[in-house]
Amino acid sequence: MLAVAMLFSAPQIATAAALVAKISVSKQTMTVTRHGKVLYRWPVSTARRGYVTPRGQWRPVRMHKMWHSRKYDMSPMPYSIFYYRGYAIHGTNAVSKLGRPASHGCVRLHTANAATLFSLVKRIGPGNTRIVVVD
Repeated sequence: MLAVAMLFSAPQIATAAALVAKISVSKQTMTVTRHGKVLYRWPVSTARRGYVTPRGQWRPVRMHKMWHSRKYDMSPMPYSIFYYRGYAIHGTNAVSKLGRPASHGCVRLHTANAATLFSLVKRIGPGNTRIVVVD
């Protein structure tokens, strides 16, 4: 009986992400949870008027401790976690703009918070991480 229960519950465990970074565009916040428990809630900046931060769910596809945007004048993007096309979560020095839309579409965090998230994703694994962007 136990083996049958484990067999049927295994797919749920396999598809659930251990680490979730949920970005609320309307609230300009990121909530980081691990196994459903809130670890952090941080202010972010998403796309300002004229740009878009895509909504959806993704897994990280690549990570760079330091990246420079070729599209936007080699702007520094510390602790970048790319999740969809050229969109990433990354640190910013424009901390006064956190909590309101200000980016070209990426999700900006305080650099210290971006470093924390980067470290968590690296430790837990991109395959066990989900990035969720909602209105």
